Amino acid sequence: MNTTFHPGSPEERMPFLSSSDLSLIHNASVEILETTGVNFNDASVTELFHQNGFKTRENVIFFSESQVEKALSTTIPDFTIYARNPEYNVHVRGNMPVLMPTGGVPNVAQMDGTQRRGTLADFQKACKLIQTSDLLDMGGYLMVHPGDVDAETAHLDMMFNYMTLCDKPMLGATGSGPMARDTLEMAGILFGGKEKLKTIPVMASIVNVLSPLRYSREQTQALVEMAAYNQPIVITNMILAGGTGPVSLASLLALANAEILAGVVLTQLVSPGAPVIYGTTSAPLDMKTMVGAVGAVETVKIASAAIQLAHFYNLPCRTGGGLTDAHIPDAQAMAESVLMLNTVMRNGADFIYHACGQIGSYIAVSFEKWIIDEQVCTTLKQLMQPLDVSDTALDLETITEIGIGGQYLCHPKTFEQFRILSQTSLFNRKDYSKWHAQGALSAAQATSKILKQRLDQYEKPDIDPAIEKALSDYVTEQKEQQNYRLKKNQVIL
Repeated sequence: MNTTFHPGSPEERMPFLSSSDLSLIHNASVEILETTGVNFNDASVTELFHQNGFKTRENVIFFSESQVEKALSTTIPDFTIYARNPEYNVHVRGNMPVLMPTGGVPNVAQMDGTQRRGTLADFQKACKLIQTSDLLDMGGYLMVHPGDVDAETAHLDMMFNYMTLCDKPMLGATGSGPMARDTLEMAGILFGGKEKLKTIPVMASIVNVLSPLRYSREQTQALVEMAAYNQPIVITNMILAGGTGPVSLASLLALANAEILAGVVLTQLVSPGAPVIYGTTSAPLDMKTMVGAVGAVETVKIASAAIQLAHFYNLPCRTGGGLTDAHIPDAQAMAESVLMLNTVMRNGADFIYHACGQIGSYIAVSFEKWIIDEQVCTTLKQLMQPLDVSDTALDLETITEIGIGGQYLCHPKTFEQFRILSQTSLFNRKDYSKWHAQGALSAAQATSKILKQRLDQYEKPDIDPAIEKALSDYVTEQKEQQNYRLKKNQVIL
């Protein structure tokens, strides 16, 4: 047997941080927290830290290593997020990552390269695609920013539509403390009372760091509101190397880690044991274009390191997914997206945001790319399944029976087993003549038929009419109060 070929260990083929590397980054982060601190921009939160023995200066909090370790000791390594339909409950840090589509985008990308402003109808379309997806686990707030509704109350429209059009787990609205309170009130209506939320996680919520080393007052308040009801907080930063953080990736990771750990500590001060997810979408700043290069190789390396850091603290990890800087679902878009998705899924990410549909460095959603990304994620999940080398799988009896020069096509075992081979509803496997005769479509062009089928087959999941009315009434009441406040302020002015 030839033993000269040696591909190397996984660590040699895909760079991983060693235990020593992780400890060095941790120590650097602690030094940042001890000497520079983090500003949470909220006096009540500063007082909470002060009452718990933290050194404070104005709204800047300083953290000792023991204080960080104490907070980490009360975090939980995994948890379930419950859905309106129990069949769709998801376990965070299970065997497979929780997959979500893109979010936070203001525009919808067209196949000709143009973009238009997102609408509430686009958000509803995203809800229907999630509900009809065999791949996506959850969705919710801000999948597409609806520019045709009042910005002050758009979160109410989004949460109402997701809660009624989908029965999968949800992402809560956390643009501010009041938004978080509205989301909790609506979730209480949906799940049998607001107090019940303290016992069951029913939504995840993204809280973004304002790098370097700051949390906005709005995000701080949203974190506190959600943590108080034990709803999972996804603490995320997007440091731009060379812009809001250092160019050195090691230094950037130390900074990012310090910011995230500070948020983790706050969640545990508010509610020890509150679920928290460690996340980053940090990327390099392209100095020629001044754009965050989310499709760059550095972004992939940062995501891979973040997974290791999260698990170093025994926390679930959130990363980005199908990220690209391209503006149409072309070769660049797929190369960049597959590189990131393959890396984070196989390296152990637990919660993947932007798994489908992200395009143009978070500026838009492409529904065509959404469908392609779903196919990529499906393929990667199949790739992650272990190869069966059991006695049953090693069917030597059939191989002996067919022997030399035989054929397996008509053998009964082939009829029994062929369905276990992978299939694709999108990627071409036809020969050239059939592909050409059917329109010679690219994968992106072929998505139009699948999109239509998915939307045509959508059926609104059952919901108690009384609950739907209560949600609608709450939205109407909050909008009326918002209009009253605006009119009152106009009179004062």
